[in-house]
Amino acid sequence: MSEARSATSAPTVLRMILGRRLQDMRLAAGASLDDAARALRVKSLTIRRLEKAEVALKPLYVEKLLETYGAGRQEIEEFVDLAEQANEPGWWHSYRDAVPSWFTAYVSLETGAKTLRTYEPQYVTGLLQTADYARAVLRGGLPNGSEEDLDRRVELRLRRQSLLAKPDAPTLWVVMEEAVLHRVVGGPEVMREQIDWLLEASELAHISLDIVPFAAGAHFGACAPFTYFRFEEPELPDIVYSELLSASVYLDQRVDVVAHLEAHSRMALMTSSEDSKALLNRMRKEYS
Repeated sequence: MSEARSATSAPTVLRMILGRRLQDMRLAAGASLDDAARALRVKSLTIRRLEKAEVALKPLYVEKLLETYGAGRQEIEEFVDLAEQANEPGWWHSYRDAVPSWFTAYVSLETGAKTLRTYEPQYVTGLLQTADYARAVLRGGLPNGSEEDLDRRVELRLRRQSLLAKPDAPTLWVVMEEAVLHRVVGGPEVMREQIDWLLEASELAHISLDIVPFAAGAHFGACAPFTYFRFEEPELPDIVYSELLSASVYLDQRVDVVAHLEAHSRMALMTSSEDSKALLNRMRKEYS
């Protein structure tokens, strides 16, 4: 087991890794879902949910399953330790009052990913928003929200951005529509500051920014915003997240993931980093 690497993963991601390992160990032992369920005196659905990281990994369940699968005592103890870590709340748990429950999984995936690809047709992606831009965006989505609630959401968004400053920061490849730059969020001064930050961020080695121009017309990828996650851990599948008005969807079926990757790549080919920077500079002048 890769204890050091897995132990630093975000809780949801770590739980996914351990769930996959439980499944692999069950299959290697020749045990069915029903066999595992009988060992715990639970329904087979419970075992399936454990393996799919849909529920917390109870240490007693984990220990009994590993004994059933023939694991040694040291391996069991190491696995149980990791399961306990996976059950600990992430740093974002303290913001649970400020975000919908379905978004906490996103923050965990974002924190644990090695590669991020995003497509944004309406707004600058959250990881690259300035504080004033983020406040204006969030205010627009919460017309009846309190200032305290708004402050909490802005604080969370800015704290998420700290992962891009880490020595082992993930690579971030953003594709967004030119329309994002024309949507005046917060006023000209806020937009100018936001564009300045995009220009600065695009110079960083681990960040790529492509802006699909209006001249591209109708194109293959025009759709809802989405984020693609790839992880260093081989146990984890690539995952795509897409957001709706009041909910979200997480996709890990290969056909769905490939479709989104293809759309992202095709859109990126419609422009270049040089053209994108030139467009950013032109728009900055518009807000001067």
